Parts: sequence; structure tokens; C-alpha cells
Amino acid sequence: MYAVVEVAGFQYKVAPGETVQVPRLEHGEGSSVTLDQVLMVNDGGKVRVGSPTVEGATVSAEIVSHGRSSKLRAGRFMRRKDYRRTWGHRQHFTELKIGSISG
Repeated sequence: MYAVVEVAGFQYKVAPGETVQVPRLEHGEGSSVTLDQVLMVNDGGKVRVGSPTVEGATVSAEIVSHGRSSKLRAGRFMRRKDYRRTWGHRQHFTELKIGSISG
């Protein structure tokens, strides 16, 4: 059984028992979260697709931790002009452990 959920504008394929990193959520570690933006549910070959969401379907998850991803480097360069600029960015994330899929 798996589902496709939308969290903060991104879509994730989730299954019970796995962990997934999503953009930072404003809940504390150890708290439970209910994801109600379920776009699709596959239950052993029986597929339900929502328009846009599946009615009555929810995914329960627990927040394992918050963190920051590894640094991404970006920059600009202009040839023959002695111009180079670099900067870095670390995205905040929340790690969720998927509990159950209902609906």
C-alpha cells in the first residue's frame, strides 16, 4: 500500500514505515501530523485517484527530527572581467516517519 501526498507544494510517494524528508513544518519533534492532501492511494492493485484529492483519505505521520540539508554552492562568473561571486545555501527540512494510510 502506498499513497501520493502533497506537502508544501511538493508531491511525495509514501508507504507505511518509511521516512521521508519534507520542507520544514512548524511542529515539535515527536508530535504527530495528519496529511490530508492525498492525491492518490494504491491499496494492493486498487487505485483511487482524486480530483484533486481523494475524499476521506489521510496519512498519519510522526515528526522524527528537524535539520538542514548539505550545502549547495552557486555562483556567477564573467569571463575576462575578473568577476567571480559564490554563495551557499542550506535548506531546512523535517523528517517524517509514515505511520498509516487510511481511506
